[in-house]
Amino acid sequence: MFNPFERMVAMRYLRARRREGFISVIAGFSLLGIGLGVATLIIVMSVMNGFRQELLGRILGVGGHVNVYGAGAPLQRFDDMAERIRKLTGVVSVIPVVDGQVMATANSQASGAVVRGVREEDIRSRAVIANNIKMGSLDAFVGDDAILIGVRMAQRMGLVVGDSLTLISPKGNVTAFGTVPRLRAYKIVGVFEVGMFEYDNSFIYMPMEAAQTFFQLTEAVSMLEVTLTDPYLVRSLRPQILQVVGQSGRLLDWQQLNSSFFTAIQVERNVMFLILTLIILVAAFNVISGMIMLVKDKGQDIAILRTMGATRGMIMRIFFLSGASVGVVGTIFGFILGLAFCRNIESIRQGIQYLTGTDLFSAEIYFLSQLPAVVDPNEVATVVIMSLTLSILATIYPSWRAARLDPVEALRYE
Repeated sequence: MFNPFERMVAMRYLRARRREGFISVIAGFSLLGIGLGVATLIIVMSVMNGFRQELLGRILGVGGHVNVYGAGAPLQRFDDMAERIRKLTGVVSVIPVVDGQVMATANSQASGAVVRGVREEDIRSRAVIANNIKMGSLDAFVGDDAILIGVRMAQRMGLVVGDSLTLISPKGNVTAFGTVPRLRAYKIVGVFEVGMFEYDNSFIYMPMEAAQTFFQLTEAVSMLEVTLTDPYLVRSLRPQILQVVGQSGRLLDWQQLNSSFFTAIQVERNVMFLILTLIILVAAFNVISGMIMLVKDKGQDIAILRTMGATRGMIMRIFFLSGASVGVVGTIFGFILGLAFCRNIESIRQGIQYLTGTDLFSAEIYFLSQLPAVVDPNEVATVVIMSLTLSILATIYPSWRAARLDPVEALRYE
């Protein structure tokens, strides 16, 4: 498409002499702007993807894809209902759970917490809990006084395995002297770390029978947590689960329970994509201005080339190649920089934290303890194609002006 002469002249115009150094500076800044725009867009989109995937993985790892609640009362005969739901195609597991809110106190510290009563075999099936026991063991998760707590709760209250934690139920026991708060001390047999602040700071697990006794739910549970082969099968399986549950229960799926999280992430992701695309667009306008100045500066050269037999098409291709080279090199630079940053983003974060002495990714604010990044090849391809398209479009008008330049007029005013 481009002959050697056109490539040679185009590359020569990108290497400015002293008299035209300002034009080369504009081209350099345009290249840098396109590269940084592409890299920033890749990094931000990857971080948003990672944030969403990590949240989804941890939320669904702790809870189920669909929760079956009783219709205004605890679920009775839950084992029969769970067995019927397990037989549905697409259902992986059904876990009965006793769920309740308590006040947890220890070492003169008190805070609200969520108690989840589950069977030992069920908590072992939750890989996000079973594979992240930092202290203690699930072997001791038996009896009527054993509990597991999150690592942040343990750190905040100064607790270790073997210590006691007192739980106070908001529903007290009614006596002749009035309502007496129901409380009991439990022994900590393990400390887990999910990696999500909310769970590590406020979730407590205890054997289901002990939770039933504490919350006075004899032969009943608060809900059934249903896990599917794919979380996005919720819509298709919902009618079948409702048919099994009938009038004795109601359903809430993970999208309903966490809609605020994922809606906020999606909106922020779309807005960030739009804003960061403007960086590339501004850099593309810099390419246009730099190329127009180059055409103005090279008016005499264009006239000489035309008088020597160069066609309008050759002139247009020379300047098109000069401008497009800036965009292509800038896009490649941004592509490499963005992928390298995403690959080492956690190390970079820790390095910046070490140098500045500040916490750049507080778990209390961002819910996760590490900065995630998941590169989506389709999104990266979209960013690269968009950058190349804008860069190429930016060179068309200056190249057309160069090709339309009248050599007689150019030589007259030089």
